[in-house]
Amino acid sequence: MNKFLLCLTAVLLSFSGATAFAKPGDQLKYMPVQDGGRIKPYDSFAKEMLEIVYGKGTYEGRKATEIILTWMLSPQAWADKKIFEVRNHQVLEAMKLPKDQRYFNGQELFGNDRFGLLRQELQAKRETKEKLNPYFQALQRLENQYFVFQEVAAGRMLKVLPPKEGDSWIAVAELPESFQQKFMGITTSFVSYIGGIASGANQADIDAAATKLDEAVVAFETAARAENPALYDHDTKIKAEVHYNSFHPFRWAYVFYILAAIAILLVWALSKESLMKVAWVFLGLGFILNTYGFGVRMFIMDRAPVSNMYETVVWVAWGTVFFAAILELIYKFRIVLFSGALVAAFGLVIADFAPAVLDPTLQPLEPVLRSNYWLTIHVMTITISYAAFFLAFGLGDLGLYYYLRGEEKNHEKIRAVVTAIYRSMQIGVAFLAPGIILGGIWADYSWGRFWGWDPKETWALIALLGYLAVLHARYAGMIKNFGMVVTAIITFSLVIMAWYGVNFVLGAGLHSYGFGAGGVEYVSAFVAAHLLFVLYVWVLRQGRTKKSAKSS
Repeated sequence: MNKFLLCLTAVLLSFSGATAFAKPGDQLKYMPVQDGGRIKPYDSFAKEMLEIVYGKGTYEGRKATEIILTWMLSPQAWADKKIFEVRNHQVLEAMKLPKDQRYFNGQELFGNDRFGLLRQELQAKRETKEKLNPYFQALQRLENQYFVFQEVAAGRMLKVLPPKEGDSWIAVAELPESFQQKFMGITTSFVSYIGGIASGANQADIDAAATKLDEAVVAFETAARAENPALYDHDTKIKAEVHYNSFHPFRWAYVFYILAAIAILLVWALSKESLMKVAWVFLGLGFILNTYGFGVRMFIMDRAPVSNMYETVVWVAWGTVFFAAILELIYKFRIVLFSGALVAAFGLVIADFAPAVLDPTLQPLEPVLRSNYWLTIHVMTITISYAAFFLAFGLGDLGLYYYLRGEEKNHEKIRAVVTAIYRSMQIGVAFLAPGIILGGIWADYSWGRFWGWDPKETWALIALLGYLAVLHARYAGMIKNFGMVVTAIITFSLVIMAWYGVNFVLGAGLHSYGFGAGGVEYVSAFVAAHLLFVLYVWVLRQGRTKKSAKSS
């Protein structure tokens, strides 16, 4: 599987022209930078820094690569710019700032008398070793925004020169004199380039300035490479990462998944069987792009792309389509392919539009995860089970819709939905059970014990037992069609708790490498809305049953 993904990545990169610069001025994107424990392109560094401070990868239509460099060259020019994002109302209230405002300048926040007091409050909370609630998480983000801007502006965060000995790169502020001159060539050319754009110069002059900027970057890179060729040998991965940043394979994947779902709807609405081929083509293109995104991430990071919540979400989307396609080929229900496409699209849309919660950045593995063997066989196995359960969940929603439209006239469709739900649950259990066992073996290898009732372990077991109970009850005839539709939705709440809740709500246990923050209110609303949907359909169905009994 891993070899296939890497080969696919190499082929598609060659077709995409990832090794060539798109236009003059783009060379700056490819400049290697050391940050976050790895070597990355300046393009990734700039976007990550801007997203920390501003919450977005661009500012007023300007690219992050331009914005971050201007922070360093002229920080005073940003003194009155509202670039610091604050969303938490409690923090705004504590700082006596308007709650209807989202962006503030540095003086409004960090020149505020309350900022120092709030930092002391945050430090006191940290010392208790308790999980930070949303208020303190927002304070921590504010503190991080302050730190990032100050460090970038001072030239201490942008590390561009490998040392002759050791591994820690040298920041712009500490460059030797000879390299200061070379980096000055970059900044001078950069100022001429963006100045030409701002002044509305003709395109020929802008292109000439961009070419000079490219030449200055290449000159600096050549000199930097000579300092330590071994540490500077990242050209292929740097180019692949810039390509990944600009191409957005997962975004294109969900576009094609949505088109596949629309094509299936048209098959039903227009009774045109030929459109099923179109649906399969769209689904196939989405699946290839989903696979390609994984391949690129694997190529860049040399590991399975399932080390954080973002990566598991896009992996689950991939698995949902994979299982839906298999079941569709066997049963030809169409509803399975429709549900799989929609569920996968939903997962990828969430991953794309919630970067503050699901961090899409490429990060090195935590020490406990630095085993590609165990990461691949345990994490990928246990999370692919979530894909099958997610498919069952989507089918459950569709089943409730058919019950709303009329149980009698949609009897055949409901029976098909229930069959697909049952098979999806069986697939999920077939992966979740060995995934838990493999996790225990890894735990014994890493922590010296097979099982310790850690919250992550416990909730994974609860989810497994929940689905086993449903499957056994169905086999024994205790759960009928409506019960299967309902349990497909209710039992997925156990998966949400094991998958999201332990990391983002409880924040306790040995699986701290997966902890995160944010999105609790949205996930809670999602679960509550589906439980209310189940209750509504159940009440409506009970009423119809009683009415039918009286009329007969």
